[in-house]
Amino acid sequence: METEKLFKEYRNWKKDMGLLEFELSRFEGVPYEDVIESMCLGQPQGERVQGGGISDKTGNAAVKYRQVKERLDDDWFDYLLGRYQAVKEELEFFEYAVGQLSGRLPEVVRDMVMEDMTWREMAEKYNVSETMIAKYRKKALAEMKELYRIREKTAGRYLLD
Repeated sequence: METEKLFKEYRNWKKDMGLLEFELSRFEGVPYEDVIESMCLGQPQGERVQGGGISDKTGNAAVKYRQVKERLDDDWFDYLLGRYQAVKEELEFFEYAVGQLSGRLPEVVRDMVMEDMTWREMAEKYNVSETMIAKYRKKALAEMKELYRIREKTAGRYLLD
C-alpha cells in the first residue's frame, strides 16, 4: 500500500474494525431465506446415487438444509474472523510504526491521523508554522515507508524459506 494512503486508511480501518466486532459479537449465521435460496439455485454437490427403496424426502431435505446452513454459517464466520484479524493486524502495525518514528513525529502523526486535528490546530499546539507541519508529515511518511518496506521484506523472506 502506498504510504500516502496509510493516513487516510486509518479511519477506514477503525470503522471496519468496529463493524466487524459488532458482527462477530452478534453472529447468528446466514439467514434462513439465504440458505433456502442457495439450495434452490445451487448445483448438487458430490456424487448422486439413486437408490431403489422408498425415500424420506422430508428427512433428506431437512438434513441437507442443516448441512448447507452449517457450511454457510462456517464460511461466513470464517470470512468475518479473517477480515477482522487482517484489519486488526494492519491497525496494530500502523500504530506500532507511528510509535517508532523519530523525534516528535509520533505525537504529530497521532494528532494528525488518530485525533483528526487540523494543520492549524497542530501548528498552534506545537508552536510551529503549517509549513513545518507539512514537513513533519512528509518526514513521517518517509520513515513509515521504510518501516513498511522492512515488514514486507521480512514477510517475503518467510514465504521464500
